[in-house]
Amino acid sequence: MANLSGFNASASANPNPNKSFEVVQPPTDSVSSLSFCPKGNYLVATSWDNQVRCWEILRTGSSMPKASISHDQPVLCSTWKEDGATVFSGGCDKQVKMWPLMSGGQPTTVAMHDAPVKEIAWIPEMNLLATGSWDKTLRYWDTRQPAPVHTQQLPDRCYALTVRYPLMVVGTADRNLIVFNLQNPQTEFKRISSPLKYQTRCVAAFPDQQGFLVHHTFATAGSDGAFNFWDKDSKQRLKVCYDWSKGAENHNPAAAKTYIFLHTPQESEVKGKPRLGTTGRK
Repeated sequence: MANLSGFNASASANPNPNKSFEVVQPPTDSVSSLSFCPKGNYLVATSWDNQVRCWEILRTGSSMPKASISHDQPVLCSTWKEDGATVFSGGCDKQVKMWPLMSGGQPTTVAMHDAPVKEIAWIPEMNLLATGSWDKTLRYWDTRQPAPVHTQQLPDRCYALTVRYPLMVVGTADRNLIVFNLQNPQTEFKRISSPLKYQTRCVAAFPDQQGFLVHHTFATAGSDGAFNFWDKDSKQRLKVCYDWSKGAENHNPAAAKTYIFLHTPQESEVKGKPRLGTTGRK
C-alpha cells in the first residue's frame, strides 16, 4: 500500500464495496506495483500487461488517466524521483526505464541486468538509482552514465527492497534479509534470516530509520482477502477490511477484471491502542 493526501491504494481481483473509490481504466492484467507521486496527486501502477500507467487522483476520490508507456515484457516495479516529475520502472525485459512523465518526454533506458528487475529505489541523498534483480545483484546507477557505479553481489534473487537513507534492506530468496548502511554501501552491515515462515515479498523501513518490517509499515495487504492497519508500537491490529477476493464461487474467468481502489482511512481505523500489558489504572 501507499499513501497520498489521506488515501490508501490497493489492487484487487474483485470489487470492494467498503467506501473505496475505483480507479478508472485499470490495467488489463495483474498489478505488480503502486507508487504515489511525492509532489502531487498522481498514482502510477505497473502491470503484467507490460504497461506503466499514470492517473491524476482528485480529492473527491475520482481518477483521470494521464499517460502510459510500454515495456517489452511484464513490468514488476516502479518508483518516483523526489522531484515528483520523473518515474522509474523495471521488469522482465531486464531493464529500467526513466520516464520524464510531467514534461511529456519519452522514456529512456538507464539500467540493465542479466535477469528481470524486481525492485528499484531512487536515493536522492546519493543521486543514485538502486536496482535489485533476479540475477542476484544489487546495482547502483548514475542515470547519466551507461554502466553501474557499483555492483553488489546478493546471496540469492532479490524480491524486496526498502530505503530510508542511510538504511537500506534487501529481501532475497531463501528468506535472507540483508541490511546496508548507505554511508558505506559496498559492505553488508548485517545479514539475518527472516522470522517469517515463507518467502519475503515486501519489506518497509521505519521513517525514523531505526528498524524495518517484513510486512508493510502500518498497513498490509495479502491473499487472505483483507487489508489491515497495524499499531507497530503496541503490536496490535487496529482494523480489518474485506476486499471480496474470497468470493471464488462467484468468479467468472471470462469476465475477470483487475481493480485498483482508493480508500480514505478513518480515524477509528488507524488510531493507536495502549501497549499490551497496560490497563490505564493506578
